[in-house]
This record gives sequence, structure tokens and C-alpha cells, in this order.
Amino acid sequence: MGRILKEKDVEAAVRGGSVYAAGGGGWADHGRMLGHAAVSIGRPELVSIEELADDDWVATAAAIGAPASTTPWEMRGVDYVRAVQLLQEALGQKVAALMVGQNGKSSTLNGWLPSAILGTKVLDAVGDMRAHPTGDMGSIGMAGSPEPMIQTAAGGNRAEDRYIELVVRGATAKVSPVLRTAADQSGGFIASCRNPLRASYVRANAALGGISLALELGEAILAAEARGGAAIIDAIVRTTGGAILSEGVITDKSVVYTKEAFDIGTVTLGNGDDAVTLHVMNEYMAVERAFGVRLATFPDVITTLSPEGEPLSVGQLQVGMRVFVLHVPKTVIPLASSVLDPSVYPPVEKAMGIEIARYALAPSSSP
Repeated sequence: MGRILKEKDVEAAVRGGSVYAAGGGGWADHGRMLGHAAVSIGRPELVSIEELADDDWVATAAAIGAPASTTPWEMRGVDYVRAVQLLQEALGQKVAALMVGQNGKSSTLNGWLPSAILGTKVLDAVGDMRAHPTGDMGSIGMAGSPEPMIQTAAGGNRAEDRYIELVVRGATAKVSPVLRTAADQSGGFIASCRNPLRASYVRANAALGGISLALELGEAILAAEARGGAAIIDAIVRTTGGAILSEGVITDKSVVYTKEAFDIGTVTLGNGDDAVTLHVMNEYMAVERAFGVRLATFPDVITTLSPEGEPLSVGQLQVGMRVFVLHVPKTVIPLASSVLDPSVYPPVEKAMGIEIARYALAPSSSP
């Protein structure tokens, strides 16, 4: 049977999701808002893929954009619900369950409110265990598909007349950039519902169990909280099966916001031969030692933690701060077909100017 998501699960989802946010993944307070709204007005239900019929429709609930304090973004819980309604109208059938494209500070909870209001189940599956910069990376193999898909979006800054609703049909690669542009026009952040697929396809292509893994991590963090930062970091390392790759003081941060709505650049810890560089495209995508020695690469989980054990987003990092770099190798997490799809990497490599695919597609963590 499914699990009814309760009040106590909200904070666990936000905390666990924040680690898997990998330096991006939205806003913790936005996640709390979505979760508390859902559990107070309904009974959102988390179900495994086994609880769905093969031909049930599953769609992905997502937030699109890179909302910064510098952009006039506004996102309401009802926007997620509206996006699902628009998709159901376009599909002409009911969506049985919603999955999410990635875990994150709020994205782990993206399906909860539509579940509470519309009765769609929250599927225990994600397009990617961790957060990533492009929708394609969480599109469970649909990125290069010629198959026409439906994608919808709703939201925007009402006070500035930026509220937008749209329904787009076409190959994923062609319609995803349209939704990114809509996110930018709406103020930087928009709710979407996209790519309705049969449950049988999702079973074969998604990272199954991704939501319950985030909940389990959040519960471990909350249990360790009273014992302080070191205990929290230990709990994160133990529960994820990861390791602390590096610890140091940030000596340089060079990250810029692009017109494509991405934050791109580098963050450096330490100096000289001991320096470690984090490569950023919204999230941490790679870690290198001096002389370009690669230590970790997407889809590995890469996260910065404060000494208090708080997962820090790229936007929170400042020169002079001491951080720990958590690394969870891809070999110990469920992987979706989209992170093993060579077609998702060229745009990211081009934007970042580094190699990702060679490492990401290698059987183990080294090419």
C-alpha cells in the first residue's frame, strides 16, 4: 500500500532533498510551503511503481528556471496544480501519478499539492536522484526522442503582469527551451507538468525509489540534529553511502547568470596545488584538483555542506566560508536512463567548457 505523506514528512523531504539538490534545486521555504499546504488540505499519497497499472499515465511535475534574489520570480502552490490540469485537458485523460525530474530543496515535494487536490499519486521515482541544470537530464530518455510530447507551464509574477499559462506540443528537445523562455518571461521560475508517459515506460527508465531515499536521508539528518554539525555530516555520509571529498575555505567564486537562465562558473577551495575547483551550471557538475585531475562528475551527487551540516546552494557561497564537499558516487544511487543518454551532454559541455559525458557515461567513476 501507498504511504500517506504527513506533516513530519515535509521537513524530512526538504532536508534530504536539499542534500540531493547538489548546490541548486530551488528554495527550502518553497518546498516547505508546498508540503505544508499539501498535508493540511489533503492526503497526498506516495506510491511505488508496482502500485500502478502498466498503462497508467505518469507525468513529471517540475519547476523551471534559476530563480535568484535578483529576478522578480513568484511561484504559488496553485501553479503546480494548474500545470497538471492543463496537461490533463491536453491529454484528454487523467494522470494517475506525478514523478519529479529531480530531488531538490523544493522539487522533492513538487507532486504533493496536486496529489492532495487532484488525487494524482506521488510516484516514488525521480528523473534524476540529484538536481541538474537541463530538463533533458531528468527526462528519462525522452530528450532525443522524436515522439511528440505535451508540456505545460503556469505561473509568474502577478503584480508585474507576468503570469503565463502555456501548453506546448512537440519533440522534447524543441519544446523544453520554450518552457525555459517562459520561465524567464514569468520572472525566472515557473511550474510545469510535462511528458506524460505510460507507467511501464517509467518503470524501465526512471530512478525508482528516489523520493523515499530523500525522506530517509532527511529523517537521519533530523535525528542527528541535536548532536550538532559533525553528527549531521556523519549522518549524511553514512545514509547516502558517500564520503567527504574535500574540506576548505572558499578562495574564489566566479559564477554568472546567463540569459538562458543558467548560473555558470566555478568555485575554488584552497590555494595552489591543494586547490579544489567546483564546476557549476546551476548545480555542481564536476570537481577537479589542481592540474585538471577530475575527482567527481555528474551524475555523482556533489554537495557543499557548512560546518553546521547545512547543505549550501551555489548562491549562498561566499569567499572566506569554510565548506565540506560531499561526494556520493553514481555507483551507489539509482540512475535513470536520461543520465546515461549521450544526447543530454553536449549543450552542458558547451555551456561549461569542460568534459562531462566521458566521465558520466563511463561504467565506474573514472573514464
